[in-house]
Amino acid sequence: MAFTLPPLPYAHDALEPAIDKETMTFHHGKHHQAYVDNLNKAVDADLALQGRSLEDLFAVMSTLPRAVRNNGGGHWNHTLFWELLAPQGQTGAPSAELAAAIDRDLGGMNAFKTAFNAAGAGQFGSGWAWLILQNGRLKVTSTPNQDNPLMDVADEKGTVVLGADVWEHAYYLKYQNRRADYLAAFWSVVNWNKVNALYAAATT
Repeated sequence: MAFTLPPLPYAHDALEPAIDKETMTFHHGKHHQAYVDNLNKAVDADLALQGRSLEDLFAVMSTLPRAVRNNGGGHWNHTLFWELLAPQGQTGAPSAELAAAIDRDLGGMNAFKTAFNAAGAGQFGSGWAWLILQNGRLKVTSTPNQDNPLMDVADEKGTVVLGADVWEHAYYLKYQNRRADYLAAFWSVVNWNKVNALYAAATT
């Protein structure tokens, strides 16, 4: 079956003022759609790739064409990213278990946010900032382009708990080159309910 663009779980303007309607419209409808379209073209061109999940492909990404890496990562990363965001008032809060793990592994919530923002702001060029579970402990990391910590090419591998897109297309219409301001605003729309669920699934 062909990969498809998932609908946004909220309206395009639901994340304002942190993320504006115009950015969400282009980011989802143009950029993510392009990853889906190009991924389907790459998979259609190789019978060995057909019928395999993205997670299966990520495990052997170093052996696959660049088009699969870029567009497969782009599709998976963005599909999760939309779910990791929620309108203000619907974001929830970190679970007791997640908060305790952040205290234990990252020095508390403020230190975690500082480290996460630094990972995103410091990612040269385009990429992602991540919170992952690695060997039972939380860790902040980043990846270039559309790579993610599930790929065998990642420097730091683990199960994704939270991610932030720091490609310019994620913020430039509103924030121009102020990536740090975008990352600061990002926390107001983090869907902690989803983050909690990912952490719980990774630790059970």
